[in-house]
Amino acid sequence: MNLHRKGRTALVLALVAVVAMAFRVSWNALRDIANAVGADDTAATLYPFVVDGLMALALVATLVLTDDARKFALRVLGTYTLASLALNYVHGLVPELHDRGVDWARLADWDPANWALVLLATSLPVGSIYFGSDLVAKVLHHRPAPIPTLSANADESTETERNRSMADLPESTPAPITAQVERVPDPVTVDPVAVASIERRALASESTPPRRATGRVPDAAKSPRPRRTEAELLAEARTATADWPDAKVTAEGIRRAVRTSPANARMLRDTILAERAEAAA
Repeated sequence: MNLHRKGRTALVLALVAVVAMAFRVSWNALRDIANAVGADDTAATLYPFVVDGLMALALVATLVLTDDARKFALRVLGTYTLASLALNYVHGLVPELHDRGVDWARLADWDPANWALVLLATSLPVGSIYFGSDLVAKVLHHRPAPIPTLSANADESTETERNRSMADLPESTPAPITAQVERVPDPVTVDPVAVASIERRALASESTPPRRATGRVPDAAKSPRPRRTEAELLAEARTATADWPDAKVTAEGIRRAVRTSPANARMLRDTILAERAEAAA
């Protein structure tokens, strides 16, 4: 573990040393470019820190920020890297820029190219103010994702182990079946004499003695309808079933229409059906 940490530390220190030397080389070119576009000695000395310094700030921001903010930091880093590369390339192409006594010089012989390079060199400090402030604001307002606590990890691992142990079982073991023994009652000896006496008492209680006449039935209790003869019943049945089909001529239907007993209804049904059969023949 210590060897791994020492290796990482050595790698970071080597990277810092390389970046510092690269900055020193780029610093010479950017200082001469600043002098060529009209900056004084102090401004020309600080000019490389404005360009390459913002590149270092954008690189740190990409390590801290996430999502869209990280993409913005990468765009700033790429833009200023290309700008620094272009100015270093121009510094190598124009020998007049290497003379310390020259306060102003053309960056290119072709006028449109010279104007574009001057615009690029003079706009980089303004862009450093804007993009540098935005990157610092994004870093200060960035909220890193919460690190899961030890208890949550322990609960998750416990749940995982429980699920794994349950999955190892091919099927659940059934519970043991316990046999229940029921006690059979002892046989009861039945006395035939006692059973006969009990049956006689039950029959005697179930049989209902006939009601004796208590006197003359009052007129209000008698049926107001007089008793009809068979001829009268047959006449009423013929009238009620005159428009009935043969299938509808039943004893129940006649009983309800004529209001008579089931026996009379069956007699009337047979008579009416016989008359219809004779008439049809």
